[in-house]
Amino acid sequence: MNLNKIPATIVTGFLGSGKTTLLSNILRQANGKRIAVIVNEFGALDIDADLLRNCPLDCDDEQEANNASYNGVYELANGCICCTVEEEFLPVMETLVERRDQIDHILIETSGLALPKPLVQAFNWPQIKMHCTVDAVITLIDGPALVDGRIADDPDRVNALRLADENLDHDPSLQELLDDQLHSADLVLISKQDLLQPNQLESLQQALNARIGDGVRCHPMQNGEVEQSLILGLESQSEAQIEHKHTHHDHHHAEGQDHQHAHDHFDSISLSLGEVNSDHLLEELEALVSAYPIYRAKGFLALPGKPMRQVIQGVGQRFDRYFDRPWQSNEERRSRIVLIGKGLDTKQIEQRLQALEA
Repeated sequence: MNLNKIPATIVTGFLGSGKTTLLSNILRQANGKRIAVIVNEFGALDIDADLLRNCPLDCDDEQEANNASYNGVYELANGCICCTVEEEFLPVMETLVERRDQIDHILIETSGLALPKPLVQAFNWPQIKMHCTVDAVITLIDGPALVDGRIADDPDRVNALRLADENLDHDPSLQELLDDQLHSADLVLISKQDLLQPNQLESLQQALNARIGDGVRCHPMQNGEVEQSLILGLESQSEAQIEHKHTHHDHHHAEGQDHQHAHDHFDSISLSLGEVNSDHLLEELEALVSAYPIYRAKGFLALPGKPMRQVIQGVGQRFDRYFDRPWQSNEERRSRIVLIGKGLDTKQIEQRLQALEA
């Protein structure tokens, strides 16, 4: 690898697979490394970018902490990154290239609905290729979700994405998304290992190994915790190999077909509320997930009488809540929620959630 090039790690994966948690842990273990972060949001509220921007770093002093985070979180919120490479991604990369003397590494979190290949191909553009290289494409797989068959365009087909059975009638759009993320990967991480039985993890690993390329490792993890040596400094130079990796995306373009990307089939609802009762909101979200095909829920909550901001994240019926930081004195105490699913009744869902304002 050209030592003068900035290595970039692209983290991709389906909704709720744990991308933001992984990036947060990488930043916490930066050890003085100056890292720039690019986040591709899905939805109008910058939940993931805000989480990373406020990620606490394990540094000895304030100056080192500022250097480690580089104070650089760039949001690409005007469309899925794989469809807005030239309009959104290239200008940000040009900005980073101009500041390359201040950057040791670039982390890119794609939308959970992005196809990785167009993004990797962008690193072959002359203005990027001269100064940057793809250290690795890391694809995160939500282990429990795949085992349960819950990541499916039609939630009634609970076995639609069981990796061990290639004869299932998969939904083409989601199958394209999953296959392209796997085929573009230099490393596959199975998240939420602690929620899988050993035999489930073994079967899932076998199914994934049968589908990913030779030399691509498949590694389990939990809580986004992985040794830095396993995910950074891989020197894959993925942009040099990406043209040899065939994907569904290539097939559509080669045949001259009009096609929709997987993210065209999803709806996003973004809400800004006042203070809410966290328990009541959680109960309502669980009820909404049971009533509607909601795949992902995430947001920040302002709780009456609480000085800390609460983060809420959900995949299917699994929800996590934790306090991440105090509210700032000049910050409006508002709750912000994003829901991602298919065929959602936006008006009805918004009314039900708005009724929970304290």
